Amino acid sequence: MAVPRLYAVEFAAVAERDLLAIVEFIAVDDSVAALRVLDQIESRCAALKKMPERGRVVPELAAFGIYTYRELVVAPWRVVYRVSGTTVSILAVVDGRRNIEDVLLDRLIR
Repeated sequence: MAVPRLYAVEFAAVAERDLLAIVEFIAVDDSVAALRVLDQIESRCAALKKMPERGRVVPELAAFGIYTYRELVVAPWRVVYRVSGTTVSILAVVDGRRNIEDVLLDRLIR
């Protein structure tokens, strides 16, 4: 029986900042809820080490023919990532109620 391939899951610095901002925002009202959200997002990301293709292609990018970025939805957040070789790079954790195109454009021009 073949041994399943495991991928390394890494957070880009900007994705770490996204996650910290989310947790800090929630913690203002409810620190227990903030920790629960952090655990939820980190757990879903960690699961990518076994099946990184489980997330869907980011629809807004697919509309432009860009299929290299995938996402997990941990409502209401979207975790955007890319698989390269045996590494899964978490690139952004954004509020799903925001326009992802605006978020990505803002990051590109900074």
